[in-house]
Amino acid sequence: MVHMLDTCGIDQKAIQAIFITHEHSDHIKGLRVFASRFHIPVYSSRGTLTALLEMGCLKGDFPVEEITPNGIECAGMLIQPFRTPHDSAESVGYRVFTADGRSAAVSTDLGYMTDTVRSALCGSDLIAIESNHDVGMLRNGPYPYPLKRRILSQTGHLSNLACADELYHFAEQGTTRFVLAHLSAENNTPELAYQTSVCSLALCGMKEGADYTLHVAPRENSMGKTILF
Repeated sequence: MVHMLDTCGIDQKAIQAIFITHEHSDHIKGLRVFASRFHIPVYSSRGTLTALLEMGCLKGDFPVEEITPNGIECAGMLIQPFRTPHDSAESVGYRVFTADGRSAAVSTDLGYMTDTVRSALCGSDLIAIESNHDVGMLRNGPYPYPLKRRILSQTGHLSNLACADELYHFAEQGTTRFVLAHLSAENNTPELAYQTSVCSLALCGMKEGADYTLHVAPRENSMGKTILF
């Protein structure tokens, strides 16, 4: 976690709170050590906090608080959670409202786009949304069948096509910036995720650069730099 902050040029001491989406290991690895080191408060849904407590991840020198649907104020911003469909205790995404009237939303780890998620994201200035896998790559890849079935289920992960199909709706409602996130290293590529969304929006008459901007969340390469498409 510290290494990734350094890679992104973020001062560790600038972190004022940690908001957890769910308890899966790729989202909470290093949580206890990092939060204890800087005494950073941790927020999440009741179900996720219960799961983290049972896992021993909340045993440290930091405050823990449940975030309700009304959200909390932190660092001059309002952070509101919304439920996401994922195979975990009580998975959520977050929408952040800034003091100048703007907002950004983060929604990863969702098997499909529910009305709840769609409503929570709608009208955000920026949306970071899951574009996890290419269905063909996943089905023909090395994963065992039970894992493939889990990823493709309604409590798994959003595919490139499923993500791309939603972007026009959000762009119509005023979102101008998109970030594709949570890409699978085995079943996707940044280029493929990017092109799938660009082509989908082009079919709806929208042009990148004129109507919206689209980026893929950077991955760290072997040189310690980041790649952005």
